[in-house]
Amino acid sequence: MQSKKYTLLLTMLFLIVGTAFAQKSTSGYDVYDSTVITRKGQPQQNEFWNNTYNFPSKPRNMWEVGLSGGLFNVSGDVQSVLPTFGFSAHVRKSLGYVFSLRLEYLYGTAKGLNWNASENFAKNEALALYSAPLTGGTSIPGRPSELVYYNYKNKTQDLSLQGLISLNNIKFHKNKSCWVMYGGAGIGATAYETKVNAVNDATGATYADLYKTIYTNNVYKYTNRNEIRKQLKAGMDDTYETNAESNGQRRPALGNQTLQFSTSIIVGVEFKLAKRINIALEDRHTFIKDDLLDGQQWQESPYGDAALTANWDSYNYLSLGLNFNLGKKSVEPLWWINPLDYVYSEINNPKHTKFPKPVFDDADADGVVDQLDREPNTPAGVSVDTHGVSRDTDGDGVPDYKDKQLITPTECQPVDADGIGKCPEPDCCKNPPAPPVPECPTDYPSLSYKGKGAGISADTKALLMSVAAKMKANPKCNITINGYPEASKAAQAVCQQRVDAVKLYLVQKEGISAERIATNCEVGGGDKNTVDIKSN
Repeated sequence: MQSKKYTLLLTMLFLIVGTAFAQKSTSGYDVYDSTVITRKGQPQQNEFWNNTYNFPSKPRNMWEVGLSGGLFNVSGDVQSVLPTFGFSAHVRKSLGYVFSLRLEYLYGTAKGLNWNASENFAKNEALALYSAPLTGGTSIPGRPSELVYYNYKNKTQDLSLQGLISLNNIKFHKNKSCWVMYGGAGIGATAYETKVNAVNDATGATYADLYKTIYTNNVYKYTNRNEIRKQLKAGMDDTYETNAESNGQRRPALGNQTLQFSTSIIVGVEFKLAKRINIALEDRHTFIKDDLLDGQQWQESPYGDAALTANWDSYNYLSLGLNFNLGKKSVEPLWWINPLDYVYSEINNPKHTKFPKPVFDDADADGVVDQLDREPNTPAGVSVDTHGVSRDTDGDGVPDYKDKQLITPTECQPVDADGIGKCPEPDCCKNPPAPPVPECPTDYPSLSYKGKGAGISADTKALLMSVAAKMKANPKCNITINGYPEASKAAQAVCQQRVDAVKLYLVQKEGISAERIATNCEVGGGDKNTVDIKSN
């Protein structure tokens, strides 16, 4: 019978798994959806939206209600007869993504029947009056004088509050799940009533003769348990008319039922059928501090000897249930949702965002973008420095493109709006000869480098300051920066980096116009670690 039970359950499990995985999972929710946020959680959600708090508020989630049916049996001193059944109803609410509370009502019926006879039942008042004398009170050596075959029918109901922990909804490599495994424990109250089938209801006679016949025929065949049970069932009715031992007489009672505190352990797995429907396969084992669930307090050995032991009874409920999610403006129960879904989407989205190519405006077309242009309305064609400001060679405050006296001596400044200074003209100089063409300096320094470096050192900067000073003093003079690489491409590339770096420093740091500076790398023209600056 046990093997048939487990075969049936495994078949049902495979059908459930196949059906569940055929469904499309719809786990998840939009963290920016305000309709699923409770009034209590709205302040936190506002802080999250305003980027002042990193965590969104927990959403309002649905309640779960469910019904189940399955196999119910008692583990005690009398062997169970299967299958016997039970049913349950529950309501469940998630307190977080892992932990939830469930209130469950369970009703079950269990039966038991021993295949081996028992003789040590003097303390069991329910059976002491219905024993089977074998020899009219005279004991046969090696055999008991009175015996019974323990049996019972139990009706149990309980109400328990259970804490359940989801074990696999938080996933690191998958955002949705079609099934959730869970486990947990509960506390509650159990009320039960146990009866014994001791009398034939139709005749009022006990089963003494039946017990005697079966025992006599099978006393030396203890392994023939199925045949013994078959004979017992054939010779007994199904009334269970006699109250078993205790039945509330020695324990706290609820009406005619014994009432006891109970604890449970639970394992199960749920399979999603739709957003609001799932199916669950669960096993629940319940413990009570009572040894009379099966109506028998003392357990004796299979051979009927006097080795008696007392152990607490327990009961098991293996069930298949259908659950429904209830609630408006709510997400599904949180044990179905992976809280890492939002986190991973926030991490992953920026990597796949395609930004347009940046466009930098230059309204006056002077070569300096508007964000860096200190003079955004420079007239077209006017030479500017690196900050977009019109050049003023003589520093008289009038830009070159307006200056009618491009080089005004310092002693003749300040100047008028046209850049002309107010220098007194002596009589001897009213008709001065044409000014001689200035000679450009030729004493520019050479720059030394080590290895393959192309950076501008502090010593080099000092030398370039002197170069810039001479160029500013001679605005008509231009220079060429010469390097002397070897014939290899690598050496030529290093040379070009060095001369470009020198030119860039003079333009950006010293304010020299790029148009006045030329660069040249001449193979074999000099020392490869030297850069010369020469006048054009």
